[in-house]
Amino acid sequence: MRNPLATFFIQDEGKITVELRPDAAPNTVRSFLYLASMGLYNGHALERLVPGFVADMSYTAFHRPEARYLIPYETKDAGFPNPLPATPGMIVMGGYDQGIAGGEFFFLFEKHERITWHYPAFGQVIQGWEIIEGWNHLPVKIVDFPQDPSVTITAPLNPPVILRCDVETFGVSYPPPVRLENVPIPANWLEAPSSQVVLD
Repeated sequence: MRNPLATFFIQDEGKITVELRPDAAPNTVRSFLYLASMGLYNGHALERLVPGFVADMSYTAFHRPEARYLIPYETKDAGFPNPLPATPGMIVMGGYDQGIAGGEFFFLFEKHERITWHYPAFGQVIQGWEIIEGWNHLPVKIVDFPQDPSVTITAPLNPPVILRCDVETFGVSYPPPVRLENVPIPANWLEAPSSQVVLD
């Protein structure tokens, strides 16, 4: 059985293709595919950029109620046998104390020990890594983050935009993800300004 592919078409930059790994993080992959199938990533601008660290596509659940859910950790730190390290070249899902986000994925520019086995990598970039590496050199601005004034959030001055995300599952049907029930969702999912882009 072939692994599913996700292709992000980035405005004015080209495409990034990721081979997803349901063998390593099955529920995380299901969550990503579930949201992608609804077009949730389409028109979304990169929200958080920390040069030398991370390109975080969203820390606000994409400002969409459909993405405001948490799933269980599929990481070695949580006792799950995910063999993929969260390192540069991988697509990784963000997490919170309560659980892993349903769809807030990110890319690392450099390896960080506190990230490697704590956040679940669920695929690898097979095309377009040079596009992501280019984001590491974009100028950034500080974004107001009233939910926690002690945290500094930086965003690109001119954020890259996902025009659309296409998925190819090669005829395999993936069910919706298993969600965590009765857990509080992060406050920043409800209060941040929108980064959705209206496409012509």
